[in-house]
Amino acid sequence: MLLLLLLLTSTSNGDAQRIPGLKKDDSCSCQVNSSVWAFPAMKFEGVLQLVQDCGDSLQNLQAQVKLSNERLPEIQATIENVTARLEPYQYLNDQGLYTALHLRQLANELRGLEEDITSIHQDKPSDQTQKLTQEIGKVRKEVDKMHLSNTFNMKTVKEKLRSLKNGVESCRTIPEVFISKQGVCSQRIMSNISPPVITKISPYGKSYTSGSWGRQAKQVMEDQEGSGVFYWVQPLVNSHRLGNTVRRYRSYDDFMASKNHEDVSVAPSYSHANAIQGSGTVVYGEAVFYNCYYSPELCRYDLQTKVTTRLKIPDIGTNNEFPYCYYNCKDWTDTDFAADETGLWVIYSTRGNHGNLVLSRLDSEAFNVTHTWTTRLFKKSVTNAFMVCGILYATRYIDRFHEEVFYAFDTATGKDDNTLALPLEKIENGVASLSYNPIDRQLYMYNDGYLLSYQAIF
Repeated sequence: MLLLLLLLTSTSNGDAQRIPGLKKDDSCSCQVNSSVWAFPAMKFEGVLQLVQDCGDSLQNLQAQVKLSNERLPEIQATIENVTARLEPYQYLNDQGLYTALHLRQLANELRGLEEDITSIHQDKPSDQTQKLTQEIGKVRKEVDKMHLSNTFNMKTVKEKLRSLKNGVESCRTIPEVFISKQGVCSQRIMSNISPPVITKISPYGKSYTSGSWGRQAKQVMEDQEGSGVFYWVQPLVNSHRLGNTVRRYRSYDDFMASKNHEDVSVAPSYSHANAIQGSGTVVYGEAVFYNCYYSPELCRYDLQTKVTTRLKIPDIGTNNEFPYCYYNCKDWTDTDFAADETGLWVIYSTRGNHGNLVLSRLDSEAFNVTHTWTTRLFKKSVTNAFMVCGILYATRYIDRFHEEVFYAFDTATGKDDNTLALPLEKIENGVASLSYNPIDRQLYMYNDGYLLSYQAIF
């Protein structure tokens, strides 16, 4: 008798297994394959090891998280500290005003300085040229070492180059500039500034709050007595930005009475390519010098020939990029012409000098740059600037009725001084222009529609 004996066994897939059997002598006989019941010890041990490894990894991860949580305040404090230290340089980074000076550029600049100072020393040997030669030699050794080093302070080397360039320019230009002045600039530093000696509302009215004015400037050796010079006023229209007319008076009395004037048009309209932009205008000799309309170029309008010539200075800031901006920005003051006993100057800023003041002396007839000095004074940190006897002076706002001359840069030595405190009275807040005249040694300020002049005291 065939009996089917059902045995349930565990298989690899968890299904029940049916086992056939025979009944023999009152007993059941069947054959069972026990291999299907073998326990998967190897797999179990593998899984057990994975579980153990996972537990160890989890413990390590928990330890790392705990350590990170403990160090997080320290890391945050470090980030805040670095951020605070970098914040003053964020403007330069945002505006793209800072770029590294490559070693090859350094070498080329040094080579140019070496050639210049060698030439100057051969023509005009002096203690100063000898000293500069030695200083350039020291910098040359430092730059040579930088080629073999992975770490160096580019900013420090750049500052040394700036100082050396100023020194070379001073050696090149001082002898013919100052010795020939017969003592006019023997006492070059101003000691004080008088209260206003002229106070007058602009002949165009107080609504013309921006512009420039003064007395026709000439070099002292050209016109010792100042005969034949005239007073002039140049107002800005169209959002206090543009102009095309210079009004001149042949005498002081006519100027004070606002009569007998002559309007000179330097361009057909204030939107013409040769029109005036900004309040940095000055009349020097027989020409009007100003920033050309909506352009980085400088303009020279000849009052005799009625011809306009243009000059482009590389990298010069323009169109409100670097205006005078202390306390309250005076728009369209990127370029500022100035005159003194040594000649004609232009004051401006460049990206290469990180927005700091740059000073160039001009040949007023050929209308080109003859010498250039760079300073460490940020142009937007001053209200205005002017030249006296080869020295650049800068002013800052004190209050509505007072300015202060606080800074001087001497082109004779290439050195600056920020310890000055010369008071300057005014009537209103804004200073659109401030210039010096070497004939009467007076300062001329366009002060929100008021025309003020002061005597420079030495």
